[in-house]
Amino acid sequence: MSATLRYLSLTLLAFVLGLSPSLVSAQPGTTLPNFRPYDQSGVSMFEPPKEDVETNTRLRLGVGFTQQFQMLDHSNTADVVLNSDSVNVNELLDIGGGFNLATANLNLDATLIEGARVNLVTYLSSRHHPEAWVKSGFVQIDALPMLNSETIDNIMEYVTLRVGHMEVNYGDAHFRRSDNGNAMYNPFVGNYLMDSFATEIGGELYVQRDGFLGMFGITDGEIRGRVDRPDDRSPSIYGKVGVDRQINEDLRVRLTGSVYTTSSSASNTLYSGDRAGSRYYSVLENTGSSTGSNFRSGRINPGFSDKVTTFQVNPFVQFNGVELFGLFEQAKGRSSRETMERTWTQIGVEGLFRFLNNDAAYIGGRYNRVSGELSGTTTEVSVSRFQVGGGVFVTPNVLIKGEYVMQQHDDYPTSSIFNGGEFSGVIFEGVVAF
Repeated sequence: MSATLRYLSLTLLAFVLGLSPSLVSAQPGTTLPNFRPYDQSGVSMFEPPKEDVETNTRLRLGVGFTQQFQMLDHSNTADVVLNSDSVNVNELLDIGGGFNLATANLNLDATLIEGARVNLVTYLSSRHHPEAWVKSGFVQIDALPMLNSETIDNIMEYVTLRVGHMEVNYGDAHFRRSDNGNAMYNPFVGNYLMDSFATEIGGELYVQRDGFLGMFGITDGEIRGRVDRPDDRSPSIYGKVGVDRQINEDLRVRLTGSVYTTSSSASNTLYSGDRAGSRYYSVLENTGSSTGSNFRSGRINPGFSDKVTTFQVNPFVQFNGVELFGLFEQAKGRSSRETMERTWTQIGVEGLFRFLNNDAAYIGGRYNRVSGELSGTTTEVSVSRFQVGGGVFVTPNVLIKGEYVMQQHDDYPTSSIFNGGEFSGVIFEGVVAF
């Protein structure tokens, strides 16, 4: 966007909102208090830091934009299974190299009053929905000066409250994932196999002090608000505790544990909440599939749509340019059609080496494996994925990255399209974010 066009756009927006143009910014590098930046400076950040930032900005506009080029091959050994039209539903779609649909986010962050801001993220284009639609929005409160209470001011030095329809803060992996057009934080192209990401309506209370973190959250347990089927729904309760400390100039250590539980839901989406879609287009999908309708390709959903209890442990270490992140997760639950609960386990480990000035380049690898029982059976299956790649920050707002990925499905029934299923190849991604 040219400087002239940016100025005219901001002037018009400020006029509509009744603000001075000087209080509205879309400049890369501008930030707000207690805020995680969308550019490179937000990489390896988790919860927004509990700190004030001197700024005159009242409204901040940002975008996230990504484009991939994939060259993947897939295969399976499944039996021929014919549908009513005599079509083999286990025959894989013929795929080749090409560009995927570009995806984009629009980010609005505004300071309402001192100590309170609002966030709104809109998906302008996604794999699942080419049209624009709202992902989430919330109010974050870090101070309450309007109450004129010294006691409350002292408490709010360590306390944060979030309320809205927002991304659930369960685990740490969701801080390192690609979120549609926002792919700056993910050092690789694809997310984890069991992608614990969901937007739900509720609130979260944080306490942060001297590197200690505690969080308690409660939501409606579903991706959307609804008043029907009240006997089938109960709230989701979740929490996180941990420590994140900069030991010295060279060493940072973080360790957190999270838990999430809901006893009943009409449609819980903790492992299927990403409606934007996965990065591996059309892998292990049949000949009748489409990239939009079959948008979760390459991802594993255990199917705990009714009841789920899960925990996740995440260690994180940075030493000079070396970065290690780990994940151990165990989830137990069922769908509304099941009477017995099943268990799925996920492990993941990734290592990176960041180098050049301002960590402008990196290389690394990630191993990820899940295993558990399929719905309606006692069959235990497993899926493993290996990714190796790297990236270059051309500027703090532009990232070019690529990876080689190999994924393998084991022990699936011969009647399943995933029997002997595997895919591999390379995929490149360009990211713009500010």
